[in-house]
Amino acid sequence: MKQTPETRVINTEYYYLEVVLDYFNERIRIDHYRGNMTMIVQKIDELSKIGHFTKVIFYCRPEHWRNLLTKGFELEAIINGFFNGTDNFIMTSYRENSRRKCDYWLEENEIINSILTNPKKTDKTTPNQNYFFRQAITEDSVNLAKLYKQVFAVYPTPMNDPQYVKKMIDSGTIFYVVEENNQLVSAASAEINETYHNAELTDCATLPEHRKYGLMKKLLVYLEGDLKSKGIFHVYSIARALSYGMNAAFYQLGYIYNGRLTNNCYIFNKLENMNVWVKNLSLK
Repeated sequence: MKQTPETRVINTEYYYLEVVLDYFNERIRIDHYRGNMTMIVQKIDELSKIGHFTKVIFYCRPEHWRNLLTKGFELEAIINGFFNGTDNFIMTSYRENSRRKCDYWLEENEIINSILTNPKKTDKTTPNQNYFFRQAITEDSVNLAKLYKQVFAVYPTPMNDPQYVKKMIDSGTIFYVVEENNQLVSAASAEINETYHNAELTDCATLPEHRKYGLMKKLLVYLEGDLKSKGIFHVYSIARALSYGMNAAFYQLGYIYNGRLTNNCYIFNKLENMNVWVKNLSLK
């Protein structure tokens, strides 16, 4: 199965459309669009039939989400400030009932409710003095790929491929890592959208034996600092809805829970729901 997504640009006299054909996760994502919405939806329906795509994800501006609602789409989450300060309404449509069905929804509700009703608190554990935090460089690609392969049996993007990781770093994605005794034990990245001036905090991975020291929260703080220095203030992340630790980390750092994406991608060993967290770094 082809794992690297394919970006396709369609430019006609009636509309412009930029879509990502994600074969591995069996989904289509619309990142950029303008023009005739009826024709855009018709084209998306046509594209969904060329491969085994069972979900459509539409990154939609506020003025269009009701239009998509009348065409069978549903609102699953909102990313505040995504479009240069304007909110992104994530509208979705399903092509198979099995893709829409959830077995863990109530359990995930309990997890998020537990997190949101607990007071924010500081870490009680102290990281080992041997931990060293730094920004990653291209020479880290092999060890980063090894880390992701160790942590995730399945991942929605080919992060276990050193060449793919190197391409990400070379293209401007910021990685921060934690080393202990010259071994990478934790990492996270920020993918910057230069067009809309936002960033996704993603690729969060920590080896199991190092997860009790709050390393990920510290990595995210480093990434936030770099983003603010570049004038990127609207950030978001998409975390596994079944992961108490990652969702709690974002909550403790002041992120706002803004919805859940159903069967969004393959991670670990199955399609999983993903929670959307947002933050405005310009606010104190």
